Amino acid sequence: MQPPVELHDVSFAYGEGELRRLVLREVGLRIDAGEIVILTGPSGSGKTTLLTLIGALRGMQLGSARVLGQELMAAREGVRVGLRKRIGFIFQNHNLLGFLTARQNVAMALEMDGATSEAERMRRAGEMLISVGLEDHLDKKPAQLSGGQRQRVAVARALVAEPGLVLADEPTAALDRVSGQEVVRLLRDLAKRRGTPILLVTHDPRILDIADRIVTMEDGRIVGAVAPAA
Repeated sequence: MQPPVELHDVSFAYGEGELRRLVLREVGLRIDAGEIVILTGPSGSGKTTLLTLIGALRGMQLGSARVLGQELMAAREGVRVGLRKRIGFIFQNHNLLGFLTARQNVAMALEMDGATSEAERMRRAGEMLISVGLEDHLDKKPAQLSGGQRQRVAVARALVAEPGLVLADEPTAALDRVSGQEVVRLLRDLAKRRGTPILLVTHDPRILDIADRIVTMEDGRIVGAVAPAA
């Protein structure tokens, strides 16, 4: 069976001519169904760039990246947009819309499915928020929620459309220990219950034990891949 994520010799540079800076150098990576992979390494090592390429947020330059069965090298923008609809994104800055309630923010992730009514979107959004422990906060706006609660809304938004892949960039960086552990638990449960692969970029040593594999990057290259210490 083909893995959800499979990269071969992926290279990427910013700028041109004398300003050209190579940030990824012949990266190879495979992520299997239900696997949680943590990507770590120093700032500037290429982690976030790699995440954006896998998430079809940026066009490929060199190599091969097959994500959820779709080859991204030379893929047209329409193809990349279609793939992004099948991926759940979680970022450090939760990017919630302040004028919408928690339920409305989550329901937005379902608006691309024209066959789903507004009532159904709101119902599914409410159920997902309840599943992440926010049953008493469905109709609160982001300003009325704590940092941990806002990030749980962001997690619910990423998961409500039942994505085939979850990409998370520093999802616990702004959270305290308890809130961070709650977010990590939600992601781990998703991976194991639904078989959804998760690629998580982090500098947070508190959450390394969630991983099936820890991949270390340095200077645009993968320099190591190990199972977390027991």
